[in-house]
Amino acid sequence: MARTPLSFVVRRTERLTDHLIRVHLGGPGFASFTPNGFTDAYVKLQIPGEDGPITRTYTVRSIDPDLEQIAIDFVYHGAEGAAGPWAAAAQPGDELVLAGPGGAYAPKLDADWHLLAGDESALPAISAACAALPEQAVGRVFVEIAGPADELDFTRPAGVELDWVHRGDREPGVALAEAVLAEPWRDGKVHVFIHGEAQVVMHELRPYIRKERGVPADHASISGYWRRGRTEETFRQWKRELAEREGVEPTGARR
Repeated sequence: MARTPLSFVVRRTERLTDHLIRVHLGGPGFASFTPNGFTDAYVKLQIPGEDGPITRTYTVRSIDPDLEQIAIDFVYHGAEGAAGPWAAAAQPGDELVLAGPGGAYAPKLDADWHLLAGDESALPAISAACAALPEQAVGRVFVEIAGPADELDFTRPAGVELDWVHRGDREPGVALAEAVLAEPWRDGKVHVFIHGEAQVVMHELRPYIRKERGVPADHASISGYWRRGRTEETFRQWKRELAEREGVEPTGARR
């Protein structure tokens, strides 16, 4: 991913649900922002902080070349974290420096069906992927959220069925894993995208997809976007250690 800092400006914000805020960014940086074709495209944001910028990784929800803007969705839980409170307080004209985009996934057209699953952190990438699927595509989508108030409909082919998995008071990822594991497996070549809370995704869902179901690595994008009880900095260290043990390349944290 290009590391050249790009200067963006807040154009407007939207409160999509109780826990999701969309920020539209434009400004001089857009001219140098080059889309990469991945539906999980992400950028490194420099969130203003009292002691200097704090780096956070977020998915680009959409790119509007006509308005010269990008949109980023932020999960918001009150004063928790750095990026959510910034998004909640953002006003038109506020500046934000970012670098990117990076990315690695886009739906494969040769797949017979698609399986996409994740929590709020993966919803922007899942939504972008569904919008990129051809009309005849079929598949299943599972999105874990806190409850009914956080449901947010998005464009997808008629043959792609969406299930909202309500977490309630349970630990993040548990309900999502149960839903995916209980889903009847379809025949044919599948392309899988599963991202969310790292402990569940990496230790429960990835072994199920890769080993039990035998999905090859080039048809399975599976990784954690965040980890309970960890900041992005300590989560990146956790992922590096996991990657070293398993001999794979680590991917970036995202919230």
